[in-house]
Amino acid sequence: MIGASREALAAGRQNLESLTDSTSVDAAKLAEELTAVTAVLDREVSLRRVLTDPSRSGQDKAQLVTSLLTGQVSGEAVDLVSGLVRSRWSGSRDLVDATEELAAYAEVIAADKAGVLDDVEDELFRFGRVVSGSHELRAALTEPKAGAVAKAALIAKLLGRANAGTVRLVTALVNTPRGRSLEQGLESYSKLAAARRGRVVALVTSAVPLSDTQKERLSGALGRMYGRQVHLNIDVDPEVVGGVQVQIGDEIIDGTVSSRLEGARQSLEG
Repeated sequence: MIGASREALAAGRQNLESLTDSTSVDAAKLAEELTAVTAVLDREVSLRRVLTDPSRSGQDKAQLVTSLLTGQVSGEAVDLVSGLVRSRWSGSRDLVDATEELAAYAEVIAADKAGVLDDVEDELFRFGRVVSGSHELRAALTEPKAGAVAKAALIAKLLGRANAGTVRLVTALVNTPRGRSLEQGLESYSKLAAARRGRVVALVTSAVPLSDTQKERLSGALGRMYGRQVHLNIDVDPEVVGGVQVQIGDEIIDGTVSSRLEGARQSLEG
């Protein structure tokens, strides 16, 4: 998102955090309601155009949302969506994207409040690795003709005893990808979880599993480098031979033996 839409989304996220600071607000239920609103906005093109029309007042658009959603979702969900439509948007699709992101962020908040956000992050990462390693699984989950019920059953089987929030996030992504790949969707969830904790996520690739002590040392070293807490997603790949590769955003720190061997090979060939 750019310009006005980015500012509107930031305001919406602040409103969501303020609402869910209250112990009486069920963040998981709020996520479910925002997911339902996203589906309506995605389907009803004319409605979202009206709700993002800059020629209409924010109050007018908020009243329309209130009349449409009252009795269908909670008052908190009505307040959040009303706040979104009061803002200015660069494009009508941005409103749908923002509502969808707030739904996912509400799931993240629910997991954080329940003390299981680290588990949810790890479950999402492992799910992504399992799917990326199997062409058949990926095809089954992304086949447009496959029914939502069948996909949900497959997701439940793959995730096993994972947290309910993890299952809901993955199910929403698989059933309504809205132009995103599985990898893009899972990465966006990872970023939301990191944002909730004020930290960054590092993808660590190692030849062998790291011990708890090694994880703590690596996380501490990266935290000092980046000035923020770092969450490690660790992938074991024997092909790296030895050492570790760390990726944070677009930056890669490669200390693997395989990369050094490749560099030596290129030097010899050159």
